[in-house]
Amino acid sequence: MTRIQKRSWFSYSAIVLAIAVALTGCSSSKGSSGGAESGSKAAETTAAPVQGGELTYALATSPISLDPHTNGLAVGVRVINNVFDSLVVQLPDGSVKPWLAKSWTVSEDGLTYTFKLRDDVKFHDGTPFNAEAVKFNFDRVIDPATKASNALALIQPYKSSKVIDDYTVEVQLGSPSQAFLRNLGQGTLGIVSPTAAKKYGEQFSKNPVGSGPFKFVKWEENAQIVIERNPDYKWANETAVNQGAPYLDTISFKIVPEEATRIGSVKSGQVLAGETVPPQNIVSIKQDSKFQLLSTNTGGLPYTLFINQRKAPWNELKVRQALQSAIDVGSIVKSLYLGTYEQAWSPLAPSTLGYDKSLEGGVKPDLDQANKWLDEAGWARGADGIREKNGKKLTLHYLDGSPNREKRNDIAAIVQQQLKEIGIDVQVDITKDIATKVFVNDDYDIYGNSQVNSDPNALYQFYHTPAAGARLTLSGYSNPELDKLLEQGAVEKDEAKRIDIYKQAQHHIIDNAIIIPIYVFPYTIAAANSVQGLKLDALAYPRFNDTFIAK
Repeated sequence: MTRIQKRSWFSYSAIVLAIAVALTGCSSSKGSSGGAESGSKAAETTAAPVQGGELTYALATSPISLDPHTNGLAVGVRVINNVFDSLVVQLPDGSVKPWLAKSWTVSEDGLTYTFKLRDDVKFHDGTPFNAEAVKFNFDRVIDPATKASNALALIQPYKSSKVIDDYTVEVQLGSPSQAFLRNLGQGTLGIVSPTAAKKYGEQFSKNPVGSGPFKFVKWEENAQIVIERNPDYKWANETAVNQGAPYLDTISFKIVPEEATRIGSVKSGQVLAGETVPPQNIVSIKQDSKFQLLSTNTGGLPYTLFINQRKAPWNELKVRQALQSAIDVGSIVKSLYLGTYEQAWSPLAPSTLGYDKSLEGGVKPDLDQANKWLDEAGWARGADGIREKNGKKLTLHYLDGSPNREKRNDIAAIVQQQLKEIGIDVQVDITKDIATKVFVNDDYDIYGNSQVNSDPNALYQFYHTPAAGARLTLSGYSNPELDKLLEQGAVEKDEAKRIDIYKQAQHHIIDNAIIIPIYVFPYTIAAANSVQGLKLDALAYPRFNDTFIAK
């Protein structure tokens, strides 16, 4: 366990000062950017497309799987989206359009979807795409042997598929779902080659085969992932100007976790583009004529601290409310991100359908109230300032992952100092094995997570009481009232009513102090001006169909 404690590390004020110095040293005399960047979604195209070349692209972390169905990290989707295609595509306005599925119909009861498929698509290994392939994919996701991750939640309430003919498949749901069709456009439900999936088994995660514009070449662990042009590609969705094979010969995704190294590699020309630009470098990149900055806020669930109610005393409302009142999220976001990230106020990100803007500014830091909550809960100050009850100190186990993605370790350090003010001893545990500690051992009191998603039904996976034997939710919260709202939101056809349902759900989550929302993640890319035609899709993932390197 890595324990960040007392002033042997640094105080909250020291953190803010250090960051301020770093930002001052990196900013330009022209001033700050003036707020979170949200509208730049495509690299400007000023020249005719050029065929060939290698795009080097620095990733902030390493994927754990390139199998869409078992992948659980957004960084994996950045590669997956360019190797695999989906049945449908979501446009920026939220509408759903054809892709591998040419058209579809939905039964009156919302339980049966009939898809008409393209008949000219082949996977990279030559396997034809057809109705059997779609059935195989859907059945694979719900097969326990697959050990599907986010894909399993997205495909719910899928029940079965029936092949009508070679290019017609009928999909049966167990209950209606307003999110199902939109979810089919997400990368984690990308369509895999049945032949390759059977051939490689669990090793498919390191040997991905799809039908996308690029084919997998190799994965050098913790170093790089290389994909190459699919010369036979001619079935892009309507978001791409180039409907045929991509212009680039190869894309090399370099794994560069260290912020300074990653942005330094872009500035030095070692790589042509790099993701997750550190806040202290955003201003300088925007003002450097040799580079461009692409940025858009992600939808779904913002970065959120989940309070584990399976652990006492966090199952007590007043104790959770004390955390909610003592953690000054605004100062954390401002000091760490210099206005380049927006503060989160809700369990949903602002760009997600149903987001309740009325929650903004609702929770304010109040140490007096936080202390009052703890007093009322029976936790009294000890001689060392840490609260005690029945001979037990009030200790909070704050778990976070390594490397320090998006300065999340720094958030933990600041929270530690803030909660010390109300007598809580925060032990920060930085680990490389989040999967075991969180999902196997349930070994945390607070753990931060986020999810890129296209529909407010994403709340169901995180806040609905899980079925017997299903994976536990991060908070462990279970409430029939909230369950009912999430069930209603999943099936309600009237959009206005659906939005109102999700607003009620958001208020319930905040009012019961189930979570502490922290920030809305802006996906940012710094790129050389020679990189043209790079786009961010509706979920802020990079797409390279139109990308070329200008001479």
